[in-house]
Amino acid sequence: MPPTPPAPQVPRRDGTLVLKVSRRILWVGSAALPLHNITRVEAFMIKADRGAVFVRFLRWLLVAALIYAAINYASDGEIEGNPVFLVGGIALFLFLLKELFQSPTPVLAVETAGGSTVVVTLPTVNELLDIAGRIAHAIDNPEAEFTAVVQQYNHTNNFGPVVNMNGGRNNRGINL
Repeated sequence: MPPTPPAPQVPRRDGTLVLKVSRRILWVGSAALPLHNITRVEAFMIKADRGAVFVRFLRWLLVAALIYAAINYASDGEIEGNPVFLVGGIALFLFLLKELFQSPTPVLAVETAGGSTVVVTLPTVNELLDIAGRIAHAIDNPEAEFTAVVQQYNHTNNFGPVVNMNGGRNNRGINL
């Protein structure tokens, strides 16, 4: 009787995940990817899409203006000069600046033949390049096994709010 497969690792509260190759399977937290299904492994710096950030800012600004106009109309103009709207506008502008000037983030993307992509991060691209090399080595060497600790990629613009498996049929990603 073959040995029991390893239990999946649940993501930790501090945002770390165990990424490991064991018995021809790449485990990313509780997601299991057969090594023979991996079509691409790449470590790179991902930058904020400034155009999308600006469009999102304009949408929120439009929503805020519509809310202001609706409340102003409903109250017969009694909210003119209300500091709540000024503070909200300043907060919205500060979020825009934060997103626009956010530094690039190193990520490791693992794509599968089914169209899913798993994305994780670490502080440096060099650490991710090492892991990418180890995954590529494990694809060609059935006996290869290793374990690494990575971080969830928590950026909502590109790949979703957590380590996600984007695409694939009926895929919901990793629920934390």
